[in-house]
Amino acid sequence: MKQFRHIGLSIAIIVVLLFPSCTKKGVEPQAQSFLMLGTVCRITIYDKPSDRAFKAAFDRIREIENRMSIHLDESEVSRVNRSAGTEAIPVSADTFLVVQKALEIARLSGGAFDPTVGPLVQAWDIGGDAPRRPGDEEIAHLLTLVGWQRVVLDEERQTIFLPDEGMVLDLGAIAKGYAADEAARVLKEHGVGSAIVNLGGNVLTVGRKVDGSLWKIGIQDPEQERGGYALIVELDDTSLVTSGPYERFFTLEGETYHHILDTTTGYPVVNDLISASIITESSFLADALSTTLYALGDERGMAFIKTLEGVEAIVLTADHRLITSANTPPITVTDETYHR
Repeated sequence: MKQFRHIGLSIAIIVVLLFPSCTKKGVEPQAQSFLMLGTVCRITIYDKPSDRAFKAAFDRIREIENRMSIHLDESEVSRVNRSAGTEAIPVSADTFLVVQKALEIARLSGGAFDPTVGPLVQAWDIGGDAPRRPGDEEIAHLLTLVGWQRVVLDEERQTIFLPDEGMVLDLGAIAKGYAADEAARVLKEHGVGSAIVNLGGNVLTVGRKVDGSLWKIGIQDPEQERGGYALIVELDDTSLVTSGPYERFFTLEGETYHHILDTTTGYPVVNDLISASIITESSFLADALSTTLYALGDERGMAFIKTLEGVEAIVLTADHRLITSANTPPITVTDETYHR
């Protein structure tokens, strides 16, 4: 008898460590959370909490979701997908920009990151209601529909065209980061100078703590229960995004399958990484690059990160190695089983 176990998306990939020094005398931090983008989106404001700032930020996140979610039938991305092989679809500046950036990262990574991986994502449904292992013939067919080079962008008309019927854009590995950046921008427009935007583990810090000290962000230890962390990283007005096989997976007949798919084989990526984190100013970029880093593995992935300006990386491996790029922020190792 076949059996499988489905584990949902972890909403606490990164633990935010809040200390008393985070608060401003006479000002209590306030937080609001909503379920958006398929996860819990939480914003905490430390210096100037206001209902207007919260509402504007969450309205912006919802607007992005309504335009880019593959799970909403009337989103722009869903309309592009339904029109694959038929016609180009006009989209908003938001969606055009995100697809444009996704294709740029696909090019730079040699296709390790590919926003047209949608047919495979849908077939495996890891993190969905009916995860399964597609057959080899099905995967071979779906691979013919994956290819970032074939996406046609018309900048003048602001349209997106998928030339082959069955192609599927999936912005799940980049849109959340864009939403975090936009939420932070909106908060700053409302006078907020100290806040944390946490979109299901995509963490973006706004400014510093109100006492001027750095934020301390914990990176989840994949071998511990949710909330257990392996490292603490000190951040200043920047983003930290982590990807790993522990986020979404299911087990079938004793074999575990995770959600980060190899765009050359159609199966989950196989390597010795258990966590890949990106630190950079843009959560938009960090979101896509964390997936890319994991897909490339430690050697190729870290070599790729070295080619990018202003991007730092932290990798944890199955044999408990800790690998960092040259200029990572200060790190405290809290699980001593990890070693450099």
